[in-house]
Amino acid sequence: MLGIFFLVAGAAIFHDIECRLSVSHGHFMLNGQRVFLSGGNLPWIHYGHDFGDGQWWGVKSQMDNQMKMLHDAGGNSMRLWIHIQAETTPIFDNNGYVLKMDNKGSFIDEFKDMLNTAKSHDILVFPTLWNGAVNQDYSHRMDGLIVDARKLQTYLDKVLTPLVTAVKGHPALGAWDIMNEPEGMIKPDVHNSDKCFDTTKLHNSGAGWAGKKYTYQDMLRFINLQADAIKRVDPQALVTMGVWNPKSNTDHFNYVDHYTDASLTKAGGSQLGTLDFYQFHSYSWHGNWDEVAPFKHTAGQYGTSKPIVVGEFWTKDGGGMTDSQLFDYVYNHGYSGAWSWDLVGHGGSQRAGMTHIRHKTNHGHISIDI
Repeated sequence: MLGIFFLVAGAAIFHDIECRLSVSHGHFMLNGQRVFLSGGNLPWIHYGHDFGDGQWWGVKSQMDNQMKMLHDAGGNSMRLWIHIQAETTPIFDNNGYVLKMDNKGSFIDEFKDMLNTAKSHDILVFPTLWNGAVNQDYSHRMDGLIVDARKLQTYLDKVLTPLVTAVKGHPALGAWDIMNEPEGMIKPDVHNSDKCFDTTKLHNSGAGWAGKKYTYQDMLRFINLQADAIKRVDPQALVTMGVWNPKSNTDHFNYVDHYTDASLTKAGGSQLGTLDFYQFHSYSWHGNWDEVAPFKHTAGQYGTSKPIVVGEFWTKDGGGMTDSQLFDYVYNHGYSGAWSWDLVGHGGSQRAGMTHIRHKTNHGHISIDI
């Protein structure tokens, strides 16, 4: 494995493309071999209070234990949440413009320590910046970043760009996950001559459950400009986001893929601001999978050349399948990863699912060394 390792003022700086997760020909690659991402969503210890102003140090031992248990079960990756809806980070002024990461200036050190902790357990981390699945943005902080590009630019300048710069090349950083389930706040039934922004296909789909607040022009610009900021600093970084259901992320099954490169660049104007892989969430309803659920299809049936990770699922709404069956299905049907929901609440049985597939290699290696 070729690479260069620098130590500058006590901080590790990694420059090695091979030892970082990458995408090649529709698959994840690491250390020269195809890998399958097996793991789960942490996703938080204290909702909205895990990073910034020293909060990490209060949850580190629990995070460390979760990472150890995941690794011991045979998992290799973890999705965890960062700002959520700006409950404690970043810091805004009274007009909704971002001033800084946190008040004490410890955010970057906390984030680095989280990545170093993950590396010690050979875990790839996928930090999820924002959440659209609930509506508790009572101060309209995240709201301002979504609807006002000027406010979003202050977040890019004061937080995202310096954060990406500080951790650029860290081998435990799997990818940046811009947002969890933006469809929670998307307006369905919006007619638009451009299919990227038309949401009539989402009529009675469940989209908008957390508040019908945003058009796809707003949301796709929000995603595009953050992805652009990341890739300007770190061209090898991977970027994704998680949809609540494949209905908004495929052009098949009589739906529209709103997250294509063309749709994102049209909304935000940046050719760099695209997704490197897709992430579908999937839950059954009254014991049944809907017509587009990943657990009824192969990855190839969604018509994309990008890798697909099934980024949320659990046995409670698992169509009658066990954790082992869920992980096994994802592994054997063309997908590139499986992350159960959630490790803190349901980790025991879900780690058993990871153990069930830990030694498989025919669709990607799971055991990794970072």
